[in-house]
Amino acid sequence: MIADTPKPPYYAVIFTSLRNEKDAGGYAEAAARMLERARRHPGFLGFESARGGLGISVSYWRSLEDIAAWRRDGEHRLAQRQASRWYDAYRIRICRVEREYGD
Repeated sequence: MIADTPKPPYYAVIFTSLRNEKDAGGYAEAAARMLERARRHPGFLGFESARGGLGISVSYWRSLEDIAAWRRDGEHRLAQRQASRWYDAYRIRICRVEREYGD
């Protein structure tokens, strides 16, 4: 589903990853829990995700401060420490969205 974001500017956190299959069940459970937790976090605006071989997930946030607060969330930090269990490689990019258009 395409996120329904507000009029820019706002911020996007782009998480690009190559998953492994070491703990698929644990990953699915943790990912669902983190998304539900992020949705309740102040400043969260939306989420989009696509997975083929390469996974790309984008979360949208009101401010850089909101992103930093989410990064410090206790349960999120626990999940971050397990990254090597679920990913062969990943990259996080934070961007300011200046323009948005489409149908």
